[in-house]
Amino acid sequence: MTHFLKSDTNPDGSLLEDILSDIRKDILTRCLKITDDQRPEALHVLNNNMKVLNLVSEAIELAKDSTTTLDKAFGKSTAESGGAPRIGVA
Repeated sequence: MTHFLKSDTNPDGSLLEDILSDIRKDILTRCLKITDDQRPEALHVLNNNMKVLNLVSEAIELAKDSTTTLDKAFGKSTAESGGAPRIGVA
């Protein structure tokens, strides 16, 4: 069972790329709140957050690529309406 992602047991879940995009927005919001803080600790955290943002952005692109691959190969998913999963098992 998935808690956040769309699946046969969670048809109202989200796509991975949508969740990651929301996380990226949250990180950006936090970054904006500390950009004027010049203390070493704040600069360190900001630098770490920028690295995390880059990794999350890469993960979003990978998730989008997977969705595109599945859509091209098997069409749009019908699992949420009771159809079989496009790959794997239910």
